[in-house]
Amino acid sequence: MNRRNLLNLAAAAPLAAALLKTESAKAANGRDFVLVHGAFHGGWCWGPVAEILRSQGNRVFTPTFTGVGERAHLMSPAIDLNTFIRDVTAVIEYEELNNIVLVGHSFGGYVISGVVDRMADRIGSMVYLDAPMGGNGVSVFGEAPPDVRQARMSAAIDVDGTKAIAPPSSTTFGLSDAAQVAWVDRRMTPMPLKPYDTPLVLKSAAGDNLPKRFIRCTQPALPNIEPSARYAREHGWTYAELPTGHDAMVSLPKEVAAMLLAS
Repeated sequence: MNRRNLLNLAAAAPLAAALLKTESAKAANGRDFVLVHGAFHGGWCWGPVAEILRSQGNRVFTPTFTGVGERAHLMSPAIDLNTFIRDVTAVIEYEELNNIVLVGHSFGGYVISGVVDRMADRIGSMVYLDAPMGGNGVSVFGEAPPDVRQARMSAAIDVDGTKAIAPPSSTTFGLSDAAQVAWVDRRMTPMPLKPYDTPLVLKSAAGDNLPKRFIRCTQPALPNIEPSARYAREHGWTYAELPTGHDAMVSLPKEVAAMLLAS
């Protein structure tokens, strides 16, 4: 190695050490986020939000339910709501996560309610992003308005011997930007039907005594989310609204990330 290369290495060493020190400090001050998606989606939908959170020195995990997204090849008649809950608890267990910010969007609200009921000691706070929270003995279909339930049933298809629901256009979730609509539409996959009919089993109220935040999407506001939003307001949860459609993590990722960082 010639003298110039040696000098370059010597000059770069302090810079590298400073960068490592900065990254170590960011990691030390960061938190762990587990972001849980909704129906027809997968962990992919959190991409823009996760990128922002990670840039702030946080660790972010975006598990995908069995049978959808990149795990669509695992579609099976045995999949129910408890399968999805186990998908998320397994990530928390095997990544050895503690004091996490647990976030659920849409259908994922039922899932995180089940997760925290099984491992509350691992959770630091919870965020329901335009998500129903459910209750003991209640299923998604049982809580949904008749027209929503009928629409889902009418969309049922057969996927390799499993009854599933075909994904609607993402415009149903309030997206209007052409690029965002195309991005979501080409990634959504059928949702197994059985989880909609599986009653949630809880030993206590959703989230129990943990700090909880509810984020309501208002343009348009989905009627089936309102009962949970009203419960959150009436029970003193931290409550906020975003002037966007249901898929806020796609349409307003910066705003969603900022709210999660404040949780």
